[in-house]
Amino acid sequence: MRCLVCKIPIFDNSSKYCSKHNSVEALFRPSNLLSKEDFSGTTPSVFVGKFGYPNISVGILSPPERRDDAWLYDAPKFWADNSFEIKRIVSLRSSLLNSKFNSQVKQQNNKLLDLAKEVAMSYKPVDVDVSLEKMPSLKSSLNDVTMPFGTSAQMKKFTLESNPKINVKVEKAVGDTDLKANEAIYNLYESGITEHSITGLLSIGNLGVKTSRKLVPTRWAITATHDSLGKQLIKEVKDFQTGAYTLYYGSYLGNYFLVLSFSDAWSYELFEMFVPNNYNGSELNYTNDYEPYEGRKDYAENCTGGYYASRLSVLEHLKLIKKQASVLCLRFITEEYSVPLGVWVMQNACKNAMKTKFEFSSKEEMIDYAFKLALKNFKVNIYQFFRKSWLLTRQKTQRKLTEF
Repeated sequence: MRCLVCKIPIFDNSSKYCSKHNSVEALFRPSNLLSKEDFSGTTPSVFVGKFGYPNISVGILSPPERRDDAWLYDAPKFWADNSFEIKRIVSLRSSLLNSKFNSQVKQQNNKLLDLAKEVAMSYKPVDVDVSLEKMPSLKSSLNDVTMPFGTSAQMKKFTLESNPKINVKVEKAVGDTDLKANEAIYNLYESGITEHSITGLLSIGNLGVKTSRKLVPTRWAITATHDSLGKQLIKEVKDFQTGAYTLYYGSYLGNYFLVLSFSDAWSYELFEMFVPNNYNGSELNYTNDYEPYEGRKDYAENCTGGYYASRLSVLEHLKLIKKQASVLCLRFITEEYSVPLGVWVMQNACKNAMKTKFEFSSKEEMIDYAFKLALKNFKVNIYQFFRKSWLLTRQKTQRKLTEF
């Protein structure tokens, strides 16, 4: 992951770091490295790597000590609901040790993997005893999709020292080996299981038809869960009447969302741009992805996981108000967002935006208000994006049945 300011990889050995980049690296250096190979901890979650696929690593994340508050180390919804700041989140995540072992994605009869599956099913952190092959080195994990953690070490063995607490709905979904993964994901979501917990179940190979179950790298499982839930919600939203011209605005951790909801059939578009503190009004670089009413046929490779995370928040709101809309999202990334913490940040920033709305009598009034708001708050002329918007271009060129 590159620094948002100087664009140099976070842990690259370079003398050209910006001051903010140096503070990011220092902030994320674990302070509680082990001094021995064996420890007792409390693990709130699992992590599946992607490097070497299909021969990958599976890890349990835990502070290297028993803690009653271990759940707090893996609680993105709680962090967002309680306005946790970056420094506090980083302090929690950098304290997690990833004790990992190797596995094939479809490997069976692996005792360590079976124990990791039990950890993923538990809604409470599980006490574990862990033996490592050697002490961990000073290296952290940072990227733009998954939540970071402190450092990793190869596991020799581990045992569960407390019984996993498993929700009945989760137990039923995992035990039903004839239930397709997409159906299991939505059933769990509808029963109140968070998509974060569902991601862990999918990643560790606990969901789906028995012959199709396999390990899914956590990075991929996050996007797969958001995409699967989004597609199901789109089916429901398409049955609603179109809503009013509505603008939404809000933020979380330096990620600001300006959401324009048009009175039209479902479609979605996202623009993402980084706005530096010293922005002088010049043309901004951006990434962009969109989907028509019929949906996307390929992965949103420009905006990647953030596209599906923010789309899910928009769709959840549309379902709540029982309206259909064509939605254009603008994400402004500021220097406040100094450390990449994962797409859960975008999901909650967009969710916060959907809580504050402004309604307009026409498309032109809404666009003009959005222009003035972006100019005031970011000094950004958003017409540079509107001119390149697939969604707005389509609205100008496509005729509707009501015109005849």
